[in-house]
Amino acid sequence: MEFTAETKLKDIIAAYPWLPEKVVQLDPRFRIINTPIGKALIKNATLKDVGKRAGFPVETIIEELKKLIDAHENEQ
Repeated sequence: MEFTAETKLKDIIAAYPWLPEKVVQLDPRFRIINTPIGKALIKNATLKDVGKRAGFPVETIIEELKKLIDAHENEQ
């Protein structure tokens, strides 16, 4: 999957359903993803939005997501 600033978080989670559990490792603020409010917010959020809310450049978020995905795939 190709990640850009405009990639929807819901699409990433659909492709990688295990990711919400792991993304908390990046920053504890991402725990909101696993809450009912977070699940509602995910529907329209892009990686750009996530970066703004978390205070990370979108490039950093994309890089860290790729690392988590690669690590997960190498575990299997």
